Amino acid sequence: MPVITEPKIISGNANRSLATAIARRMSMHRGMSVGLVDARVERFNDQEIFVEVFENVRGEDMFIVQSTSNPANDNLMELLIITDALRRSSAARITAVIPYFGYARQDRRSKARTPISAKLVANLITEAGIDRVLTLDLHAAQIQGFFDIPVDNLYASPIFALDIEHNFKNRMDELMIVSPDVGGVARARELAKRINAPLAIVDKRREKAGEVAGMTVIGEVAGKTCIIVDDMCDTAGTLCKAAEVLMEAGATEVHSYITHGVLSGPAVERISKSVMKNLVITDSIEPTAAVKACANIRIVPTAPMFAQAILNTWNGTSVSSLFETDTLVPIYEGLYTRG
Repeated sequence: MPVITEPKIISGNANRSLATAIARRMSMHRGMSVGLVDARVERFNDQEIFVEVFENVRGEDMFIVQSTSNPANDNLMELLIITDALRRSSAARITAVIPYFGYARQDRRSKARTPISAKLVANLITEAGIDRVLTLDLHAAQIQGFFDIPVDNLYASPIFALDIEHNFKNRMDELMIVSPDVGGVARARELAKRINAPLAIVDKRREKAGEVAGMTVIGEVAGKTCIIVDDMCDTAGTLCKAAEVLMEAGATEVHSYITHGVLSGPAVERISKSVMKNLVITDSIEPTAAVKACANIRIVPTAPMFAQAILNTWNGTSVSSLFETDTLVPIYEGLYTRG
């Protein structure tokens, strides 16, 4: 086996700013300069993707940072083609760092004659030559089982807990964590446990797909500062409606913490006009100009956590240690103060 010297990061075009931030944080952790591998990921006139790596990667431990966000198919193909370029260049190990795993919502057959696209994408990634996957807040935890290679699924809830303790430090006893649907209760309960807050649920009734017929709040939210927690926000219709229902039920304020800000279509406009005071998202998806300009959307960084996870993967130490608040506090030192 070749001797693996240093972890090397290569980026596609999906979220280059996050890849650069991860490299910068790794430089701080390592006390030495870590940069992105010099490469080009371009398109021919017919939109075929072409990749060329300009550095020697033989025997190296390679980490590809690439979210499969919009345009999902292009970014997925970039990931696969970069993988092939590295594999044919004799990289020792290739880890796909996928902050946002696209197609995750298609994790089961919801009706007859439909695909399980998340499984298909897992097969493509595995067959391309990826050795392991590092991702964040998979839409469904069972997607880890779709892969026949190791998958490390990080969680945003420890970061959100630090952010909440920093920004609500004088009002912690007023907080109520809210799951926007029954399916997200486990995620909301995890955050509620971290900050020692009660839990409520917004129960949705649908008469047909894509249309919410009604919402009911389960739990006493009157006089509470409600924090809605979910893994992704797409068009923001349900999220904004849930905020309205909570305010009607007597909540004093509504904030939302969402891991993946897909924010497609009318989402930003809806959020800007919503009763929500703030929507907090991570940078797992490259924010658009509209998202950055929206006054009530705030972005928290994931680069410190991903940088440490990459280093732990490289040196063979625990990645699950990053689930613990005590581990994340020094990593996010300077960004958050607690208590």
